[in-house]
Amino acid sequence: MSKFERPDWDTYFMDIAHVVARRGNCLRRQVAAVIVKDKRIICTGYNGTPRGITNCCDGGCPRCAGDAPSGADLGECICAHAEENAITQAAYHGIAIQGATIYSTLSPCLLCAKMIINSGIICVVYEDEYQFKNQTKALFAEAGVECRQYVRQKK
Repeated sequence: MSKFERPDWDTYFMDIAHVVARRGNCLRRQVAAVIVKDKRIICTGYNGTPRGITNCCDGGCPRCAGDAPSGADLGECICAHAEENAITQAAYHGIAIQGATIYSTLSPCLLCAKMIINSGIICVVYEDEYQFKNQTKALFAEAGVECRQYVRQKK
């Protein structure tokens, strides 16, 4: 009888998020979010330009194609965040996400945190931290949204 290891649920969904991130078309970084309810994936999203707009990697976002330093001129970026795309994809297809968990390869920004709270998502699991502000953490805490960092186990 062979022995094999099955990933725990967090690892399973985070690994899937990393595959989804490969679809991201942003020139700066590839990020993904996976929305899960009752241990079932109900929607995914990756970062990039809005539906019908030239992809970022094809020159669709002048800010990303320019030389702005990381975190600068974000108001000029037309790319949508992975969490934003996962939530809006669910809405576009009429999928309820209230009570769900969102897995994200990066910690959510303040705007995405507000969308997460208002959509009824109750848990955020992120892997890497990217400009995760105290204000965002406090907002999740006040709204009662569990937020935790996933730490990948070394093999």
